[in-house]
Amino acid sequence: MACYWKITQTIGVNSLELNQVITALKKSDNNWTVEQTGECLVITNEDGVKAHLAICGKQITVEALIFSEEHVSDTAALNKFILETHKMIPLTSVGITEVDGQSYYTAFGALSSESKVESVVIEVSMLFANINELLDAYSEFLK
Repeated sequence: MACYWKITQTIGVNSLELNQVITALKKSDNNWTVEQTGECLVITNEDGVKAHLAICGKQITVEALIFSEEHVSDTAALNKFILETHKMIPLTSVGITEVDGQSYYTAFGALSSESKVESVVIEVSMLFANINELLDAYSEFLK
């Protein structure tokens, strides 16, 4: 899957720093694979879940698709549940994004482009950990 974002301006992170992010992600104790694809990084965990990291202006965003909207039995009920419970999952938000004409629920986190490289690793780690919690929490709404 291609990167979802187009980077319009990079502030606070240059290519050397991006290489530091790649190195830190690969050296973490998480057994992730990291590939640079165009203007973003694709990070894959040992379960095969892919997260896309992009630097857009003053923000670093990490996002992973969690399931297609077509797999939801009652979108209104799920959306209400998400809004009522979103504060229970640390450092991760849930949204809906369109990829190739299909709507997907996504888990994402964001931090400043001036963050320490260690903070980026923590953000990615929390996203992957929280995806499992989100899937468990939303399972009753899935077909």
